[in-house]
Amino acid sequence: MPSCLHPIKTCPFCHVDYTLITAVQGSVFSIEDRCPVTRFHHLIIPFRHCESVFDMTDSEHRDAASLIDRLRRQILEKDATVTGFNLGVNCGADAGQTIFHTHIHLIPRRAGDTPRPRGGVRGVIPDRMNYE
Repeated sequence: MPSCLHPIKTCPFCHVDYTLITAVQGSVFSIEDRCPVTRFHHLIIPFRHCESVFDMTDSEHRDAASLIDRLRRQILEKDATVTGFNLGVNCGADAGQTIFHTHIHLIPRRAGDTPRPRGGVRGVIPDRMNYE
């Protein structure tokens, strides 16, 4: 298994416990979120330390897309109640990023898991979630 390239001493994703890794696709890996929004909430993380999704290489982007698709299929096979997904990336402290090593959230959604899902990720600014 590849190790983090250019690890940062204090970065939890540079020093992830390999027993937590759920899948690997080339230059990226996945783990389940330790504070999941829903069951099977995964993080897709490059092995190479980079701060933002905008710093990922083309190869890392391709590997991440491939792993997201594979995890989505696996989640749908395990849980027939999943009817949608949110993909999310926080880039910068003002966007809510707290761990400054790129990670993409794959969040399974189920009918009724929130009373008004319309607007999805727009809910990061609650007054902008509903729109006409």
